[in-house]
Amino acid sequence: MSTYIGIAVLLAVALLTVGGLYLVARYTAVARDPLERLPFLSGWEPEEHALSRYHARWYPLTLLFLAFDVEMLFMYPWALVVAKDGIGAVVEMFVFLGVLMVGVVWAWREGALRWV
Repeated sequence: MSTYIGIAVLLAVALLTVGGLYLVARYTAVARDPLERLPFLSGWEPEEHALSRYHARWYPLTLLFLAFDVEMLFMYPWALVVAKDGIGAVVEMFVFLGVLMVGVVWAWREGALRWV
């Protein structure tokens, strides 16, 4: 029975906290009514919604950028330990770079690097 009382108390505290924060936000708001359209692009009137979708052609380019970003993330610690590990570390890095190169060739063949 005490478990149900504890859950009820926690639920009441959560609801009171959320309700209290909502009232504080409404009371301390600069403007009572939220703006429906905010200007962006240096104050110019927006021609489209600020959260509009990007064209699908940008996604493969973004993934290609992330692949090279991750490559640099792995190459820094590799550069620190390559002298200690020797030729094994060099072979592992070239295998990793080969896998990335396969991804670049695939993206190139799919047309991800075409800008028009």
